[in-house]
Amino acid sequence: MLKSGIVVSSMTLISRVLGLVRDVVVANFMGAGAAADVFFFANKIPNFLRRLFAEGAFAQAFVPVLTEVKSHQNEAELKDFVAKVSGTLGAIVFVTAIAGVVLSPVLAALFGAGWFIDYLNDKPDGANFELASAMLKITFPYIFFISLTGFAGAVLNTLNKFAVAAFTPVLLNISIIACAWLLAERFEQPAFALAWGVFIGGLVQLLFQLPFLFRAGLLVKPKWGWRDPNVTKVRTLMIPALFGVSVSQINLLLDTFIASFLMTGSISWLYYSDRLLEFPLGLFGIAIATVILPALSRNHVGKDDQGFKSNLDWAFKIICLLGIPAATALVLLAYPLLMVIFQRGEFSVDDAQMASYSLIAYGSGLLSFMLVKILAPAFYSRQDTKTPVKYGIITMATNMLFNLIFAVPFGYVGLAIATAMSGTLNAVLLYQRLHRQGVYKISGETLSFILKVVLASIAMGASIYMFNVSFVWESADLMARIYMLTALVGLGLSVFAVSLIVVGIRPRHLKIQKAA
Repeated sequence: MLKSGIVVSSMTLISRVLGLVRDVVVANFMGAGAAADVFFFANKIPNFLRRLFAEGAFAQAFVPVLTEVKSHQNEAELKDFVAKVSGTLGAIVFVTAIAGVVLSPVLAALFGAGWFIDYLNDKPDGANFELASAMLKITFPYIFFISLTGFAGAVLNTLNKFAVAAFTPVLLNISIIACAWLLAERFEQPAFALAWGVFIGGLVQLLFQLPFLFRAGLLVKPKWGWRDPNVTKVRTLMIPALFGVSVSQINLLLDTFIASFLMTGSISWLYYSDRLLEFPLGLFGIAIATVILPALSRNHVGKDDQGFKSNLDWAFKIICLLGIPAATALVLLAYPLLMVIFQRGEFSVDDAQMASYSLIAYGSGLLSFMLVKILAPAFYSRQDTKTPVKYGIITMATNMLFNLIFAVPFGYVGLAIATAMSGTLNAVLLYQRLHRQGVYKISGETLSFILKVVLASIAMGASIYMFNVSFVWESADLMARIYMLTALVGLGLSVFAVSLIVVGIRPRHLKIQKAA
């Protein structure tokens, strides 16, 4: 699994780097103004549905059932199952995409209520509502393409072909970057070029994966299979999982709704800070979660409780090893990161400062977000969707309460604080349930390992702070900022690595240990 995790993480690194390049291009063209707010809004809704259909609930429900069918049924039955799932999922998301295009004004009014109210009152920001409605018509079909892409990726991951699905998002970033540079000048509003980049990127990602499905012998003609027993099982598992696995995305969508009432730039500042949060979350959290789900599903199907505990414990340790220092560095380097990566063109120093506040708030919840990525599969691999959905609803309700509490005094930063706090609550509830069920309990050896990682992270953080405190980022030119940030990152990594050795962590501690 470590090897598979490295493969996925490496492919994800390429995707995330290009994702940052894409966001640099967006920041350069639009900064954090009204047009940027509208594009991020129009892109967030189909991306939210992507997490539900493609990467979130669907994958969590589909992979365990696919593993079961692959283990207990013949090749013809496996192909029939894949055909029926692809046909059923494809039909549902096609109808969803068409409905999204037709109802784009309704969606823009619902999730951008602040803009809609301004539109009704003939205020200047009302133009954002019209722009969002038009842009949704272009971005919404993305849900059809990416859902089938996610389906193909889930099949390939179950076959231990992780690299293909992990590399695929690179194509979306390339499409958006290309459209931004080639088409922006052709539109009166450059944001439309980015919207077409999303549409084209979805199509290209789907086409890219089809040859790999063909080589695996699972590129089959889709069939409608709503009442097929195995499809029914996926459907039954998926419906509650819509809430359980995607609660963080629902919370982010609620943030966008509230941010539409706040000062101009709020949605963009939250977006840019969330993008930097997604970098370590995707590189480490999602990468480990991607390889752990098929492994846990095989453990469950094979009734290997010992292997299940060992694999989950390994994932927990690896997430802490990567997540604790990543969160520490993200909080300490929030402002420098935003300045070096985004501060150019229409993206000002003030935008970097404002976005850094929400990034610090998001960063405080990074470890929790990563832990949820591995704790939720511990339920879904055992085909238990009721528990995560229950905690998901609790977490979502708590996030709404925190939003109301913190949004008034802290504005958009309060929304990020609420998201981090609700994410931590979700992780705690999931772990407590696994503990009470006797499925997984953090061992003394793992607690000792985590404590050592915390000590190494403190040493790393102290070194970064001492060398960063006297540097004036605003007055430095771009190259000086890059050199300083590179030096700080290199210093942090070196201190962290040496500290791990000093506190006694060795490579053997990263191997899967047999559960007691």
